[in-house]
Amino acid sequence: MKFKEEIARRRTFGIVSHPDAGKTTLTEKLLLYGGAIQEAGAVKSNKIKKGAASDFMEIERQRGISVATSVLAFEYDGIKINILDTPGHKDFAEDTFRTLTAVDSVIVVIDVAKGVEEQTEKLVKVCRMRQIPIIVFVNKMDREGKDAFDLLDEIEQKLELRVTPLSFPIGMGYDLKGIYNIHKKNVNLFTGASSKDIHSTTAIDDLNDEKLDTLIGNQAAETLREELELATGIYPEFNRQEYLDGELQPVFFGSALHNFGVKELLDGFIEIAPAPRAKNAEERLVEPNEKDFSGFVFKIHANMDPRHRDRLAFIKIVSGTFERNKAYKHVRLNKNLKFSSPNAFFAEKKEIVDESFPGDIVGLHDTGNFKIGDTLTSGEELHYKGIPSFSPEHFRYINNADPMKSKQLAKGIDQLMDEGVAQLFTLELNGRKVIGTVGALQFEVIQYRLEHEYGATCSYENLNVHKACWVDDSVAKPEEISDFKRVKSKFLCKDKRGQLVFLADSSFSLQMTQQKYPSIKFHFISEFEPEVNRK
Repeated sequence: MKFKEEIARRRTFGIVSHPDAGKTTLTEKLLLYGGAIQEAGAVKSNKIKKGAASDFMEIERQRGISVATSVLAFEYDGIKINILDTPGHKDFAEDTFRTLTAVDSVIVVIDVAKGVEEQTEKLVKVCRMRQIPIIVFVNKMDREGKDAFDLLDEIEQKLELRVTPLSFPIGMGYDLKGIYNIHKKNVNLFTGASSKDIHSTTAIDDLNDEKLDTLIGNQAAETLREELELATGIYPEFNRQEYLDGELQPVFFGSALHNFGVKELLDGFIEIAPAPRAKNAEERLVEPNEKDFSGFVFKIHANMDPRHRDRLAFIKIVSGTFERNKAYKHVRLNKNLKFSSPNAFFAEKKEIVDESFPGDIVGLHDTGNFKIGDTLTSGEELHYKGIPSFSPEHFRYINNADPMKSKQLAKGIDQLMDEGVAQLFTLELNGRKVIGTVGALQFEVIQYRLEHEYGATCSYENLNVHKACWVDDSVAKPEEISDFKRVKSKFLCKDKRGQLVFLADSSFSLQMTQQKYPSIKFHFISEFEPEVNRK
């Protein structure tokens, strides 16, 4: 029975948003409620010693942005919560897309003044595609911003969501009086304090009760009554099953900076959010309560502790119990591996765990066995789907700036590419190395990390490439493939897995190549199914 109870009390979710919507600040306040930290770090502060708990890489603290997903776990009200705080910046979107394969639900953070922004649209599209249950948190209510109804309309139209508010703001900015919790029928008054004190709430069962006028004033009470009447008329009643099916999205309002409205969000979340869900493998659907263990690698991080040069593979447990010192099958390598010190996380702090359950994220020390997307099982041949590499948009040659450190550079590039920070292509013609990234800022991160973590320096040279396309020649005509390889030899390279990649220098050139060699297929995602394997 213990096993099923452990699964039922786990909630694993990701927090996603556009940069600067307050995602990392919200994460910190959730940790405060869980008693995991005593004091929130000033996220914007450049004081290295007191950065946000979830921003543990030196470069993140200096720039005040998250560049890698971090994993944080804490207990609240008997529930074990695993948060994956993702980068908001578009240049690190690939890390976020991969992380979304490991969560059971998401919280989308929206800035009340800026409304729905570009990066939020892209991320929500991925969540909708995967039918991940979404809760929306409208942040920064202590600032002047858009009217609540205008914002709810914008969320519905731009994100194509069907929303229902579970809390409602009383005023905004300077006039923010508090929040009415529709779900629990109580009022939480705004005091402006940003301490970790839990704001007291007053139960208001009947909105016509004079107690409401006494609490927030006659005018504010009247406005609130009108707005709630309108809201209940326009928006559907909350239905948990519709939320779990990804068809209805509850909305909460608050200010993460002032720790306001966060408790309503957290209490609502643990009540409605799903426990670990079943996941599709290529072979079958895997349920969390199966007794055999299985899990997959969704992230690899080298040098979490620069003093020890450690490399960790983050595994999301899908089914069964993961036990320390027990041998598990690495499906891709077809060999058994044992782990003497599996870690549970709190940002960069780690502790060794003896057993972990579905929904948990475990860090395994890795000497180079793991790649993103690998599956670990009790023995069954399973391959979890949906962790592809996307076609990069920026390309540069990478050169060694210090010939004495070529070994360190090779090792650094190798490990950073395994992390999925960027993709490495080796030109067939001359063996030159090309790095492809989703965003230009990644080049800075790679350069910084190579120097500070591996002691290697590199320089870049621009390379005019429009798109990288993975070449599928499984049903290609032999004469076409040999002509293609001869004519396009200087644009051909191999990726890290040895797959053939065509670097098209323009959209016109790509179009012409596709027309000239119709039997060859070109893919923009590395995980494609060759024609010969299709049924």
